[in-house]
Amino acid sequence: MTRPQLRISSDVFRANVDAVKARIAPSTLMLVLKDDAYGHGLAWAVEAASKAGVDWFGSYDIAGGSEVRRVVGGDARIFAWATSTDAEVDDALLHRIDLGVGTAEYLRRIIARAEALGARARVHLKIDTGLHRNGILPEDWAGVVSEVRAAEAAGLLELEGVWSHIAEASDAEDDEAQAVFLDAVRVVGESGPVPRALHLTASAASWWRPELRGSVSRIGAFCYGIRSADGPDLEGVRPAASLVATVVEVDGDDAVIAIGSFDGLPSTLGGASVGTPGGARVLTAVGQTTSIVDRWPGARVGDEVTLFGAGESGESSATTLAERIDTVGEEILTRLTARVRRVVID
Repeated sequence: MTRPQLRISSDVFRANVDAVKARIAPSTLMLVLKDDAYGHGLAWAVEAASKAGVDWFGSYDIAGGSEVRRVVGGDARIFAWATSTDAEVDDALLHRIDLGVGTAEYLRRIIARAEALGARARVHLKIDTGLHRNGILPEDWAGVVSEVRAAEAAGLLELEGVWSHIAEASDAEDDEAQAVFLDAVRVVGESGPVPRALHLTASAASWWRPELRGSVSRIGAFCYGIRSADGPDLEGVRPAASLVATVVEVDGDDAVIAIGSFDGLPSTLGGASVGTPGGARVLTAVGQTTSIVDRWPGARVGDEVTLFGAGESGESSATTLAERIDTVGEEILTRLTARVRRVVID
């Protein structure tokens, strides 16, 4: 093997999913699949997660949600929260995808498409809790809820959830966001049944702030073993992916490996620790198609060097590497997976 490989362990991923589910119980896990399942491959992630008992998926956009439905079929719930075109909304209605709704204008378009198609939309209404990333303002909330209830009475939609994003900047700000969220749920309850899906938290807040969790928790990165930038390691969670390159030349104190910036490896990673058959060594330089690692005793052509992974050969995690260049682990993964071969290991 000379071409670099991103090796993905289904067993590790499923163990991570089990650990996350145990951590957040009784909240239900919604596995987030944005950016092609954080670079791991959407179809693989859906299939592996389904075997682990996951039946809620967050796809970000409707196109991804339609692909999830193709893979998983059946009665699995799929949530797409990106504001979309009318044609995309039609696809969502066809594939029974729940829609995140953060504006009155989008809600009205969904209702119009449901009426035109003779369908019933499933919507999750988003309250702006202060992050200002889409979402209905608290002062407009009651009026929009009234529109939802009217459309429900007309048989055009079902209110399946109330949701929001929080900043995760400080405990105090997140507490304030939760208060806004709970007040929004109260207003919904005064107008009719409270929906089953109440979701406010993503990976970090779901893990560390149990009092903020709703009936559903949207978690992506942690299930793949990607910890938060500058955050601690997570009990029971390991990276599901490792990036491996082959030694193609041994020259003096250097082992030359077949991966470089053209493969998506950032050139600024020079000086990082990588894993080798001799343990941790320094990645001294990143070239265009090859890179150089400090040699270890007995190094030879064909040996494998692990650029990032679970640490079994002394390598760092993707997040640790990402912190060296002021980014996040999922960005490292998605950049590389567009250019290296992805191999699933069950």
